[in-house]
Amino acid sequence: MDVPSTATSPARPALAGVAAGDDKLAGETELNENLARLTAAFRAEPYPTYDQRKEHLGRLERLVLDNKEAIADAVCADFGNRSRHETLLAEVFVTVTAIRYLSAQLRGWMRPQTRHVSLVHRPGRAAVMYQPVGVVGVISPWNYPFQLAVIPLATALAAGNRVLLKPSELTPATSALLARLLHAAFGPDRVGVVLGDSRVGAAVSRLALDHLLFTGSTSVGRQVLLAAAEHLVPVTLELGGKSPVIVDPTFDVARAAGRIAYGKLLNAGQTCIAPDYVIVQTGQEEAFAQAYAGAVAKLYPTLARNPDYTSIINDRHLGRLRGLLTDARERGGDVRMINPANETFDDRRLAPHLVLKATDAMTVMQDEIFGPILPVVSVPDRAAAADYVRDRPRPLALYVFDEDKARVDDLLLRTHAGGVTVNDTMLHLAQDDLPFGGTGPSGMGRYHGFEGFQALSHAKSVYWQSRFNAGWLAAPPFGRAVERLMTVLLGR
Repeated sequence: MDVPSTATSPARPALAGVAAGDDKLAGETELNENLARLTAAFRAEPYPTYDQRKEHLGRLERLVLDNKEAIADAVCADFGNRSRHETLLAEVFVTVTAIRYLSAQLRGWMRPQTRHVSLVHRPGRAAVMYQPVGVVGVISPWNYPFQLAVIPLATALAAGNRVLLKPSELTPATSALLARLLHAAFGPDRVGVVLGDSRVGAAVSRLALDHLLFTGSTSVGRQVLLAAAEHLVPVTLELGGKSPVIVDPTFDVARAAGRIAYGKLLNAGQTCIAPDYVIVQTGQEEAFAQAYAGAVAKLYPTLARNPDYTSIINDRHLGRLRGLLTDARERGGDVRMINPANETFDDRRLAPHLVLKATDAMTVMQDEIFGPILPVVSVPDRAAAADYVRDRPRPLALYVFDEDKARVDDLLLRTHAGGVTVNDTMLHLAQDDLPFGGTGPSGMGRYHGFEGFQALSHAKSVYWQSRFNAGWLAAPPFGRAVERLMTVLLGR
């Protein structure tokens, strides 16, 4: 979630079909009313059946499919330009496959898990029952405003919860569309949607929710964690950080550059797991730079009017990115713009840039970039590459290009990251059965897959005592029988 209010975003006309008043900002009273309504509904139906949850997921899937063009239009309106196909791939397709996976696995996940019972407690039985926690708050960001709102929502519904969703204020058209569609599909007693600026998001994080899932920056994540602590609300924080790419000198540089360019420039780099910087061995810098420029030109032969190349979300972020480039130049960086058609730009599109000779003194190497700028760091050998990653805050993602499995396995054991893709970028996120989340400053907790279902459920331990049991042997008054029993149980 971004801290600035919508005042930094230019006003946009409402989408067709979004009723006047849908963008009304939520106040404290409305938030409390939403929470009270959802809490009362949950108490009236504390354990939705498998059939009910399956129907909720099916309803959500139909909502996405029936409105995929409206979703693409809304996201494009919010960004100024976002490729329709990029939205269909990264927002609609990813969301639908996640919903279908949840639906397919749901029956098995809901089934109580039998657990081991020690010999002294048999023939009793033990199991873990996954119980809905109640009302789950979801604060979603602007960079993938549909996917990062709806996949947590789908996971919460699969776990049997009610949801209070606060979408981003920086994507007002998408947020208003979400509010309208979800209200029509589920009603406010199952899914409540509140709109507003960062102050509303902060107020949501202070509510006495049963769980809170936040996606956004590390700095705001700290504030959310502190606010949630007032009511001891469990949190899942999906944050960010600087996700490195290590390119081994034995790997085909053109192949690596092509996959890095795709991952970096999807959504113009405004992706939490986008490659943030590249580590190459000394002497490989120019070969990589040339290969990367060629890969960019192949993906985007033109930029200024290319519908496939996404704009920066607003003027403030565009100014921030330009400031990173200026700082890098002033600190001795070799800053290269990649502009295949030598175009000029009169909107919020920013051409891809490489920053060679990148150093820690540059702001571009201190903060998460979130844009189409790719620094290149030089190290003397493989050990130095691993140390470079280990010496810095643990990232949300790590990318390794190396065909030697033994070297890759060793690197995975010696470094920490939320998730890893080997010989490509970002695809670990697309695996529905893999948990997704960060570690350390890049986040805490997981969602996606069974781990997401677990995170939004209470794993209730249950033990059934048998009618015939030996419990009386350990009850007072104690005597020689208990002494003998302890000798047998302890083995001495």
